[in-house]
Amino acid sequence: MRGRAGRGDVATRRRRRLRWSLAVAALGAVAWAVRDVPAALGRLPDGARAERVRRSPQYRSGAFRNPVSTRIALPGTGKGILRELIFGDQPRRPAGSVPVLLPETVAPATAPPGELGVLWYGHASALIEIEGRRILLDPVWSDRCSPSARIGPRRLHPVPVPLDRLPRLDAVLISHDHYDHLDMPTVRALRDVQSAPFLVPLGVGAHLERWGVPPERIVELDWGEHASVAGLDVTATPARHFSGRALARDRTLWGSWVVAGPTRRVFCSGDSGYFDGYAEIGAEYGPFDVTLIQIGAYATAWPNIHMFPEEAVAAHLDLRGGLLVPVHWGTFNLAPHGWAEPVDRLWREAEARGVRLAVPRPGERVVVDHPPPVDGWWRPLG
Repeated sequence: MRGRAGRGDVATRRRRRLRWSLAVAALGAVAWAVRDVPAALGRLPDGARAERVRRSPQYRSGAFRNPVSTRIALPGTGKGILRELIFGDQPRRPAGSVPVLLPETVAPATAPPGELGVLWYGHASALIEIEGRRILLDPVWSDRCSPSARIGPRRLHPVPVPLDRLPRLDAVLISHDHYDHLDMPTVRALRDVQSAPFLVPLGVGAHLERWGVPPERIVELDWGEHASVAGLDVTATPARHFSGRALARDRTLWGSWVVAGPTRRVFCSGDSGYFDGYAEIGAEYGPFDVTLIQIGAYATAWPNIHMFPEEAVAAHLDLRGGLLVPVHWGTFNLAPHGWAEPVDRLWREAEARGVRLAVPRPGERVVVDHPPPVDGWWRPLG
């Protein structure tokens, strides 16, 4: 009996050691997966930056506020949207490879001085070529839009060009601090390979400083404030959204951007729900030769913070826009709608309301005065 009991004790100890080893391995795997998360979370404003935040008319009771009453999600929609995200039957990924073009770098001396160009890299990342200057919007070059490089929404198509092959930039604009718009590895790379300043809404500079961007390359703006960059006038304008990279929410500002040269004007929406501020921006800063407007990542659960495609067309008209170039779709799977649904709905609404539209492939450059016809390139993939 003692022999059997001894053998049982040995087996029990082995099982315990195995469970312990598996637990240690699991903890190690989790630690490996999240090891870059603390830095990616960034930093909240403090010191003089926090004092400037507190003085903002948009900052009340410890947080930034939207220009109109806004809910991030409607009451009672949480279970339904989670069920839709997990079990919904929409084709949320492309059915094949997304056609990615490899843009050629055009030297400033070879481009016509008055030519206005937009090059879409995917999601909200785009390059504006205006008055011989280059402005990069919301650059995200990582494989995932997440605080971790190993977990989170993964890119559905490759980036069209490596960061170190971008042309010389005159400015980098960031609309807000969510992970699909502000990406730590991309910021660090641009810090090293470019010398352009980063223009950001109030408070966002704290993240950049933690990631090693020199303070002299950070320009923080409140709504209505502007900066002169390489002969361009760049103005921070309102949006209807929210911010935050961790548990603290709305401690940094979000916004849209107006980029104006001597003769050309561009509007960039960032993320936003529809609101009457677009008509006010159009009246004060328009008309615009081109608008870059968010059309994807919408849901009935959060109508206040992301526009539906039809609302993007309405915003474009409010802004007194010329050409509409849609962004914030096709690259990351962030909402329960189908992969191609945003641009299909946008195309129908633009045709119905007589709006000029260009839908570039990732990496495709659009000359605003001579845009390519919309050809439905995405439809075989949707």
